[in-house]
Amino acid sequence: MQSISSITEFELPSGTMRLPVYLPDATFGVVRSVDAQDLEACGVQGLVMNVYHLMQKPGSSTVQSLGGLHKMSDWKRPIITDSGGFQVYSLVRQNPKFGQIQDKGITFYPEGKDRKYQLTPEKSIQLQLSFDADVVICLDDCTHVDDSAEEQALSVKRTIAWAKRCKSTFETITKNKKYANDKPPKIFAVVQGGASLALRKQCAEALLEIGFDGYGYGGWPLDAKNNLLTDILAYTRELIPREFPMHALGIGHPYNVVKCYQMGYEIFDCAMPTRDARHGRLYRFRSDPDTINYGGKYDWLQYVYINDDKHIKGNEPISPYCDCACCKHYSIAYLRHLFKMNDGLFFRLATIHNLRLMTQLMQAIRGDEDGA
Repeated sequence: MQSISSITEFELPSGTMRLPVYLPDATFGVVRSVDAQDLEACGVQGLVMNVYHLMQKPGSSTVQSLGGLHKMSDWKRPIITDSGGFQVYSLVRQNPKFGQIQDKGITFYPEGKDRKYQLTPEKSIQLQLSFDADVVICLDDCTHVDDSAEEQALSVKRTIAWAKRCKSTFETITKNKKYANDKPPKIFAVVQGGASLALRKQCAEALLEIGFDGYGYGGWPLDAKNNLLTDILAYTRELIPREFPMHALGIGHPYNVVKCYQMGYEIFDCAMPTRDARHGRLYRFRSDPDTINYGGKYDWLQYVYINDDKHIKGNEPISPYCDCACCKHYSIAYLRHLFKMNDGLFFRLATIHNLRLMTQLMQAIRGDEDGA
């Protein structure tokens, strides 16, 4: 399958990830319903965790006292920590009573809490590094594609200024610190600009001048009808030289992953596959994933709604093309039974299955010969 990317591996302190890669969202330090051993068995190469949420639950001091995110979660492979810019956007921009976004940083009051939190570019990097992340992401001022031109311009101005402060803090902390195998963490910046090509270019050029190890697509990637913003995504990728990895932040629908990979994106994360699993929407390939033409028609994915009556006595697995623990040992009827009982085993098995489909998809478009 053709991609404009020239990167096939990404070396990090906790291991090398083969690209492209899908990273499940372990927002609070956990992929809900599964543990580290389940994730490894699914072929998951890395996780995305979120500093905005972790600084609240369990709290930054608790994470640090437990030895960082790897030790706390028993996850030995790479971890990317999201800065929290998107979460603050969702909280503050949609309901201003929950906080303010200013040039110096962000002040917010999480819903249901009286305590005030402050998140500056400096604090975001300090926390991410103290959590022992492999990749830290600069705090950015996120927008929606439909926001006004004035808001988009201000977002780009702040994102660039914050990126400079993040890079300075990152260099100060990491400069004299010794790291295992002489592999320090990496730092990514996020390209904002909404639907404006000029602002996207302005932001990307400024971030490239500052200099980072990789870059991310910033802003909500879907339009009002939930269609992928393909033109803006493709243009933003073209702005970043191919020697830098590019993270399609928040993109995880299987079809959208393939589309963005064809544009040159290499790293993907999204809570959708695991959230869908817990709600009874399971994924399966219509045919052998190693023989599918992913550049052809987008009809290779099928949804299995576990609550459908037709599955009451189904003795087959979810998918004949899946080798996950769920498909190897349990029938679709048994899974439906667990779902109707609201049993925790369903959430674990369903999550394992959807994650395995995502890693199978990555293996197929990478062209892995060993199936690992």
